Amino acid sequence: MTLTRLNKLTASLRTGGLDAVILNPGPTLKYLSGLNFHLMERPVVLFVAPDQEPVLVLPELELPKVNLFPYKVQAFAYGENPSEWENAFRKAAQALRLDGKRIGVEPRQLRLLEFRHVKAGAPEADFPDATDVLAGLRLRKDKTEVDTMRKAVRIAQSALEALIPQIKIGMTEKELSSELVMQLLKHGSESEIPFAPIVSAGPNSANPHASPTDRKLQAGDLLVVDWGAAYDGYISDLTRTFAVGEMEDEYKKIHKIVQEANAAGRAAAKPGVPCADVDRAARDVIEKAGYGIYFTHRTGHGIGMEGHEGPYIRGDNLQLLEPGMAFTVEPGIYLIGRNGVRIEDNLVITESGAESLSDMPREIQVVG
Repeated sequence: MTLTRLNKLTASLRTGGLDAVILNPGPTLKYLSGLNFHLMERPVVLFVAPDQEPVLVLPELELPKVNLFPYKVQAFAYGENPSEWENAFRKAAQALRLDGKRIGVEPRQLRLLEFRHVKAGAPEADFPDATDVLAGLRLRKDKTEVDTMRKAVRIAQSALEALIPQIKIGMTEKELSSELVMQLLKHGSESEIPFAPIVSAGPNSANPHASPTDRKLQAGDLLVVDWGAAYDGYISDLTRTFAVGEMEDEYKKIHKIVQEANAAGRAAAKPGVPCADVDRAARDVIEKAGYGIYFTHRTGHGIGMEGHEGPYIRGDNLQLLEPGMAFTVEPGIYLIGRNGVRIEDNLVITESGAESLSDMPREIQVVG
C-alpha cells in the first residue's frame, strides 16, 4: 500500500514539474512510510525524487526505523553535534543530484530548521510550493482509511456519551474538557488527540473557537462541545450542543435551525457536486430563518490525517466532490454575548452519495 502511495507521489512530481519533494515529520511523511517520526530539535527529512531511491536524513538514534520502511531508502545519519548535520544534508542532496533542481516543499509543515539545512546542501536549487502537487495524494481515502476514520468517530462518540452523565451545573469548562480528554484516552484514542476539546458554555459558546475557561456552567446556558479522537493516524472532529437546564425559546429555535442546516448540508453532499453547493445548502437554511449574519464561518473542512485539509466546504470553492473525499458539515449560529450552537458531523463521499460516519443524536439534550 505505501509503495503504491510512493509511486503515486512520484507520478505527481512529474506532472507538477518538480524534480523532488522534501518531507519532514507530519501527516504526509507518515502516509508515505507508515512510520511516526518526532518533530523535534533534531531534523528528519525524506527526499523523494522520481526514478530514484528515496533518501532519508535522520539522527543516529532513529536509525533502527530505516529497516521498518516498506521500501528501500538510503539513509544519511548524523550525531549529536549540530555542526555535523549540514554534511548529512549535503550528502543527501548530492545522492539525488538536486543542486540547481526544483525541490517542492510543504509550506504549512516544513520548518525553517529543515529548510536551512536542505538549502545549504543544494544552494542553487529552487524551492517551489508543492501544495498543489501533494493535494491529491491524501484527498481520496481508500476503504482502509475510511474504516480507520470510522473507528476514530466511534471512540469520540463513546467518550462523550460517557461524559454526559457527569455534566453538572457548577462545573467549569476546564473541568469538563479535562474529563473529556480522559474519556477519549480510556475509550481508545491515541495519546496525541487531534486537538484540545472546545468546551464552551453561555456567552463563550458564541465564540466558534473558544478555549475552555474557569467559567462555571449555569442554568440557561447552551453548551458546545467540539471534540475528536485519533486512531492509527486518522482523526475525527465532531460537535454537539447541549442545554444546561431549561433554555429560552429562542435558543430552542436556533438549535432546531442549525440541526436542519446540518441535515441539508449532509443531504447535498454527493459525487460531482461542488463543495460550494454543500455550503450553500446549509447556509440557505440559516439565512432563510433570519440568522444568516450569525453563521460566521465555512460549513466544513476536509479531515483525514489532519484536522483541517482539503476539500474545504466554503461558498467559493467549486472543487467537485469525489468518492473517498472526507469532510465535516458543521453549521452554526452564534449570538455574541449570549449563546451559540454548532452541530458537526464527519462525512465521506461514496459512489452514489455520502455516508455520515457519525450518528450521535443531533437533537437538543438537557444536561446538568
